[in-house]
Amino acid sequence: MNLANRVTIARIFLVPIFMIILLTRIPKYGDFLAALIFIIAASTDGLDGYIARSRKQVTNLGKLMDPLADKLLISAALISLVELGLIKAWVAIIIIGREFAVSGLRSIAAGEGIIISASKLGKYKTVSQIVAISAILLHDLPLNIFKIPIGNFLLYIAVGFTIVSGVDYFIKARRLLRSS
Repeated sequence: MNLANRVTIARIFLVPIFMIILLTRIPKYGDFLAALIFIIAASTDGLDGYIARSRKQVTNLGKLMDPLADKLLISAALISLVELGLIKAWVAIIIIGREFAVSGLRSIAAGEGIIISASKLGKYKTVSQIVAISAILLHDLPLNIFKIPIGNFLLYIAVGFTIVSGVDYFIKARRLLRSS
């Protein structure tokens, strides 16, 4: 259990804490505290990968847990935001559905001995989702431009990146899918 894996596991443990704080609707600073926990958890995504690569401690456990932790955090946030009525369910379904589809694609590829690495579009997708969710969580702060909820606007941009990056993965893997 190296440091990078500990950071990843800490991210997983932050997910239920984030959800409890968000969904119990703590008066006054509850949304801010939930947003802070979400942002801290999301920021550990890059940190654990950096630590593992810089120390040459990339492990199979880390390869399994890191994407799982990312999907748990984003999915938990989206489902919680749907529960609170802050986002539409179709948005969560598109984002979570894409994650299932790309994970399935990666599983098929792994069965063939092929590793599908994260693409730049996939990284943009992740960052856009984190920024959008953070903005929605901080909806009571002065983040609205011209009375337009910027969080929802950013979320629609994230949905765009989600769809485009998902399609990109499948286009790049079309030969693999044809042979399966």
